[in-house]
Amino acid sequence: MDTPRCHRSRAALTSLEAGATLARGGFACMFSTSDEYEAALITQRRTQGHYDQPRSRWPAVMFVGCALMVTGTVLLLN
Repeated sequence: MDTPRCHRSRAALTSLEAGATLARGGFACMFSTSDEYEAALITQRRTQGHYDQPRSRWPAVMFVGCALMVTGTVLLLN
């Protein structure tokens, strides 16, 4: 009863099932909720330095410049 055709079709079916299992595994998500995904994303971005404070002096320079302009204007109008 076991013919070569039966063995080939059984092998093809097994191959297709293995391929389907691999394909389904590729689409699986390692996070069960969006909160877990967002927490992992934020942790990864923190380690990369995306959320560090900028080390720029421009805000302080702009504040001093504006304060000097206001002081100059007040002294000129008195």
